[in-house]
Amino acid sequence: MSTVSSHPPRTRRNVELVLLLLAVGIVVLAYVNVSLAVNNEVPAGLTTQVIGLLVLAVGFHLVLRFKASYADPVMLPIATLLNGLGLVMIHRLDLAAGRSIGEAQGTRQLMWSALSVVIAAGVLWFLRDHRVLRRYTFTAGAVAFVLLLLPLLPGIGRSVYGSRIWIGLGPFTFQPGEIAKIVLAVFFAGYLVQTRDALSLAGRKVLGFTFPRARDLGPILVAWILSLGILVFETDLGSSLLLFGLFVVMLYVATERISWIAIGLALFSAGAYVAYLIFGHVQTRVNLWLDPFSPDSLAVSDQLAKGLMGMAAGGLLGTGLGRGRPYLTPFAESDYIIPSFGEELGLVGLFAILMLYVLLVERGLRTSLGVRDGFGKLLAAGLAFSVALQCFVVVGGVTRVIPLTGLTMPFLSAGGSSLLANWSLVALLLRISDQARRPVAELVTGPNATSDAPTEVVAVR
Repeated sequence: MSTVSSHPPRTRRNVELVLLLLAVGIVVLAYVNVSLAVNNEVPAGLTTQVIGLLVLAVGFHLVLRFKASYADPVMLPIATLLNGLGLVMIHRLDLAAGRSIGEAQGTRQLMWSALSVVIAAGVLWFLRDHRVLRRYTFTAGAVAFVLLLLPLLPGIGRSVYGSRIWIGLGPFTFQPGEIAKIVLAVFFAGYLVQTRDALSLAGRKVLGFTFPRARDLGPILVAWILSLGILVFETDLGSSLLLFGLFVVMLYVATERISWIAIGLALFSAGAYVAYLIFGHVQTRVNLWLDPFSPDSLAVSDQLAKGLMGMAAGGLLGTGLGRGRPYLTPFAESDYIIPSFGEELGLVGLFAILMLYVLLVERGLRTSLGVRDGFGKLLAAGLAFSVALQCFVVVGGVTRVIPLTGLTMPFLSAGGSSLLANWSLVALLLRISDQARRPVAELVTGPNATSDAPTEVVAVR
């Protein structure tokens, strides 16, 4: 909630530091608990690992203290806790599989986590004003288009389990679509700020909804066609849903017209139905969703059935970290890390994790409400919604609310490209929140300033 105040808001960096130390403490406690449950001993090198985690967390905090002192004090502790819990679960699955340190996925995830935090800190260090990104609106659109096309290029494109969404460079693989969602949010925000007046013009009223003029339907049709193209050529249902949903929601935020939501839902339903009729892999996922325990479904994949049984075995309070059998479910460390937590932490622990995501999204939307410029409002709303939609798609898929899509849970799931993208996303939200909470008198008035800033002091508490 925004309130007018003559007193500058507190930076709350000390509050952030306390929350950050609490998050690190929870991660360390969970890590020790896993080792005691599996090996009946305190993990070797615990002190070194704790110091390394503290250096990363406190280092990022110091960057915020000196470069974005008014940034939201809750986002960094939440991201650190989620990332740390993901590391703990991946390490727990490594122990169950008997992987050596060199082969362990937890080791690679830790390296990607460190790299992601450093890159996110670099974003905060060099990007002093988010409004600079508006200058590169159409450049961002072109870059996003290239990133989405990269997996289709011969030689570097990789097809993994039917989806061609990876590129390979030597021994390394990367998912460019994760970065594309951030670049697309920048493009959508810049484009909609320029065109929202035309898109908000009244059209015909049908069944109580005021629909836009036919000539204004172009943007949403382009986004729809692009998302269908991703589904057709890359067979990636999750990314196409995320791209289209991101644009529709940002369009609604820019115009405040419910008719755009109605049009988006209609186009999505039509596209999903056509995809079901044409593509066999979509039909397979729908059949697995409708009846995962049927003989025909189990003959194709028992992943969904095992994930459901694992969460059922966890019950209300879970089996305890290190005492369940989440490793029986395929891809328990990536696509199915939510059922892994559900089994060992139970419904209570899983709800606690989901509440962390709710808080992260809420802080992003609060930033969108508090920031003074239209571009920042749309960008913060788009970034926050992309996290919310991705969480809904993943959790909905593993709990049979919707068919599985193949997306990974932000911060928790194994995967370097996902970590890089989501830490950079948080860095952008922190930069925007710094502008939102900073008094007008302290805002930079250099070439990056815009005419969007109001004359009164607005403090976002």
